[in-house]
Parts: sequence; structure tokens; C-alpha cells
Amino acid sequence: MNHTFSILGGGIGGLCTAVALQKAGFQATVYEAAPEIKALGAGIMLASNANQALNHLGLWPELKALGHIPDFMIVADNKGKLIQKMDNQRTAQTYGFPTLTIHRAALQQLLLDQLAPDSLVLGKKGQSVRQDGEQVHLQFEDGSEISTDYLIAADGIHSPIRTQLLPEVQTRYAGYTCWRGVAEQRPEGFDEKIFSETWGSKGRFGIAPLKGGKVYWFACKNAAPNDPKMGQYGKEEILEIFKNFHFPIPQLIRHTATENIIWNDIVDLKPIKSYAFDRIVLLGDAAHATTPNMGQGACQAIEGAVILAECLKKAEKPETAFKAYEQTKLGKAQWVVNNSWRFGKIAQLSNPLICSLRNSLFRMIPAKSSEKRMEQLLRFESREAR
Repeated sequence: MNHTFSILGGGIGGLCTAVALQKAGFQATVYEAAPEIKALGAGIMLASNANQALNHLGLWPELKALGHIPDFMIVADNKGKLIQKMDNQRTAQTYGFPTLTIHRAALQQLLLDQLAPDSLVLGKKGQSVRQDGEQVHLQFEDGSEISTDYLIAADGIHSPIRTQLLPEVQTRYAGYTCWRGVAEQRPEGFDEKIFSETWGSKGRFGIAPLKGGKVYWFACKNAAPNDPKMGQYGKEEILEIFKNFHFPIPQLIRHTATENIIWNDIVDLKPIKSYAFDRIVLLGDAAHATTPNMGQGACQAIEGAVILAECLKKAEKPETAFKAYEQTKLGKAQWVVNNSWRFGKIAQLSNPLICSLRNSLFRMIPAKSSEKRMEQLLRFESREAR
């Protein structure tokens, strides 16, 4: 039987799910709230597990051409003294694929280019849903409605579909806010071989080189939730926080236009216990939104998309596939959410004495020990391989 699958949400998770399902021979249509697809966002880190999953879809050659592969990923203190270091080439040797940085818009366009014609519908924001045993009926904010055999809700952390299914689940604030930007040029002396994160008592700063001489950066600061003052910060205010951090942090901030800086509080979902609800399944941030401390938000959505498609290929009924996807994904996603939350608390410490102690303790951890702990995260095992 040729089932119809509707995917709510045209972000990275929703688009990747549509690509995975269509490549597997299923009919899938994406409904996206935005009236047009714009090249928004900043940079994104795709860890080895996501690249393994994308390779299942045949996208690695194009992805590699669009992205930047650093040699090392390091953590340093605000003076630039090394805390930890991971060899990205060794990651590639161990798992088959390295970590890669890419502009979110480039990844989005790559996925859009894979979609079957007329399988993306814009200006459709999901509002509510009902099941009648045979179909799913999805209502949109504009008053229209569609009926579909199955619904994949990939409509983000504030998913109204998840809220209807699990009304008790609420987002939680991590305790810090974040600015993201892309510097259009690299300062003289900039090392493009390094993806870095800097921990200081005044805040945290990440640097990810992109293709074409651009640099993605993020800056986190402890703050009260929904602080309107934080939302008004521009380049000068951010620079004031990080002015005493090591090169090239102040320089990158200066090389970024204020209008290209994105701000949001960091929130996630406390792990939930179910993703599958008969003919409806949750995917990506709608299911397991995580803080960005492990660089796994999009990666987990990409993994989930490929796993779901493989489960559907094997199962006689999509309901069975949805449960198999849930069982495969649940444990790892919960592990990521919990560990990313804890890691963020450690990285955002603000007492200078405690920060110094933390840095000393982290320097004592052998690199091989850190890499071993990452194995559960970076290894992607598809359902096909089982």
C-alpha cells in the first residue's frame, strides 16, 4: 500500500526526513510555516554521526564541498591557554567521517535541492491535529486542513502538535543567553584549522571557520530568562563582555555587522518518554530539543530522519516503524539532552576561582579518555546494519 506521509516543519530535521523518505520510495510532503524559504541562520557543526547518516543519503560528496573540515577542536581559557584538544583527523579515521562546519543556509539548500518537485508547501503553520483510526487530520492556523495517512511532526521545540499530545511537557531555560553571528572576513593571523570554544568567567565564545573565508561564532552569557536588555545588545555591547578574551575573539566581533547577529535564550526539553503516537511521530527538536553544548541539535534530527526511513522500509505497518524508530532513538537522544545540559552548567561557571579549578581538572583528563567517552555520541548505527 502506498501511504502518504506529511511532514510538519521545513527545518533541517523536516527536510532531511523528506529526503530520506523520498529516497526510500515513500510519498512525503513538507508543510512549512514560513511564507518563503530564506537563507537565514548562522553556522552549524555537523559531527561525525550526522555525516555518517547523511552519507546514507548519498550527500557526503556535496556536503564536503560546501563545508569546512578543521584539523582540531579545542577548548581554551579566556587567555588562550589550552584546556582540551580533539584531533578531527583521528575522528575521521575512527568513524569514517570528520566533524564539518557549514553555513546553515548551505545545508538547507542542499536538502531542498534533493526534494521531489512540488513536495514543499509554504505558509502552512500547524495548529492542531486529530486521529480517527484511518487518517490524521491536520489543521493549520490559516483555517485550512489536510488529511494524511501519517504525520511526522518536526515543527521545533515549541511544537503545537507535541503540546497537544503531551500537554505537561514544558521548555526549560538553561540559565544563559546566546548571540550568534558570521564574520564576513577572517582577521590576519586567523587559524582556519581550528574549531574552538573559549571558557571565561564572563562568558563563553565559540569559533567555527566556514567555507569562503567566513567565520561563524557564538557567545553565551549567564542571564535572567527573557531579559529584554539582552535582546537589545549589539556588536559594541557584546564586544564589551569579551574585550579581554584572546585573539581572534574581539576581532571577529568587530568584523560582524550588528544586523547579522542573532539572539536567543538557550532552552531545551527535559527528556520525554515517547515519540510515537499511533499515526503521529515526533522528530528533531519537537521530540528531543537539546542545548547546543555538544553541537548535536541538528545532528540528532538528521540521525532520526535516516533511522525513521530505514524503519519504514523494514516494517509492514508504519505504526510499527514509528515504534521501532522510537526504541532506536530514545536512549541516545536522552543521553545527549542530559549530558549537554550538564556540560553547559560546567562551561558557564562564573566564579573565577572555580573556573580556574575546573580548567585544571579538565587539563588532567587524557585526550584518549575524552575521545572514548564520545564514542556513544559519534558512532551512528543504521537499522540497515543491524
